[in-house]
Amino acid sequence: MNPTRVEGLQRLERFLPHAGTSYAQGRNFVPGVVSGLSPFLRHRLITEAEVVTAVLREHSEKEAEKFIQEICWRTYWKGWLEMRPQVWSEYLDELQILRDRMGNDSGLNSDLHDRVQKAERGVTGIDCLDAWVNELHQTGYLHNHVRMWFASIWVNTLRLPWQLGADFFMRHLLDGNPASNTLSWRWVCGLQTQGKVYLATAENIERFTNERYAPYGLLAKEATPMRESIIAHPPVLLARPDHHLAGEKTVLLISEEDLLPEDWGIPQRDVTAIVLLNIAEAYPGIGTLPAAWKRKALEETAARLTGAFQCPVLSLAGGTESIASRLHVLLRDHAAQSLSMMTPPVGPTRNLLDPALSELAKEGVALKRLRRPWDDAFWPHATHGFFRLKERIPSVLRQLSLNS
Repeated sequence: MNPTRVEGLQRLERFLPHAGTSYAQGRNFVPGVVSGLSPFLRHRLITEAEVVTAVLREHSEKEAEKFIQEICWRTYWKGWLEMRPQVWSEYLDELQILRDRMGNDSGLNSDLHDRVQKAERGVTGIDCLDAWVNELHQTGYLHNHVRMWFASIWVNTLRLPWQLGADFFMRHLLDGNPASNTLSWRWVCGLQTQGKVYLATAENIERFTNERYAPYGLLAKEATPMRESIIAHPPVLLARPDHHLAGEKTVLLISEEDLLPEDWGIPQRDVTAIVLLNIAEAYPGIGTLPAAWKRKALEETAARLTGAFQCPVLSLAGGTESIASRLHVLLRDHAAQSLSMMTPPVGPTRNLLDPALSELAKEGVALKRLRRPWDDAFWPHATHGFFRLKERIPSVLRQLSLNS
């Protein structure tokens, strides 16, 4: 799988005939009918808006309803977490506590370390789980239904902390998305929807893997929903996005979260330089496959933008202080009035970048934090469960002029 925009568009074109009834009927089977677009959407080498636009050229909205809803699930998770950033912070804190515990070789901590190692190496004795672990290591991808089974077995059968499972996925998935990944694991163990837990069954696995796996007698028969000390996570208001002013000279700052600045609505003539932020290993311990995928995606983006924009395309890496100081110099050297970026959603990229941007703001740099119209239209509906957003999909698509 080449991490390029051309590859993403070609995959979209090949999938279009299957985005209607075929997807609705076959999406839950493994391997089933899948698009393979998630790594490209994750890094926005292609966008949700152009995928939905292409799908609706081939199918009616009713025919493509299930596929469009799956696209919107990713948007929903991102919007939900954007309004509840403390959930991500709590996850990171809990994960660090577990890592520290496993670093202590005494007693129960050593047992937890050994059990996690067996699970991550795929030597649990549960044949389906072990095969999925190997598939993840080899491909950086798992079918969505498999991810649900995997998380349920990890939590309910192996009795391992969900945070360590979510971390395992984030370190190895090519499409590892902080919001989708973290909140899906929370949903499986009953934290996301209080009292509702997902329990993988041998019958379900046998049916949807076409009898390839039938782990009878190996899986937990029941599961108790987990609870957390802070149950309510009231949504906070989304900050208003900034907008580019026509004629304003700006430097574009690009991270792995959005690799399509040609679609940001900033005229080429206003861009004096482009800076690609190379933080492919911002998430601790990221695996070889996703790290290489991100790195190659940045390289392809740099080559593509060199042809699309008539300005220098530069690469930047380093810690908070070096990023801030080097950006300040670049803005001066390229006579830019502002620094423009598509605001990274809640996750490791924002964690790394926000301190640097704060330093620049203190020095009087004009920061333009942009947001895509797709996110701006959908995220305000992610205040409760997915159903509230789902019922608004047709009206939001009309608002965005995607289903006219």
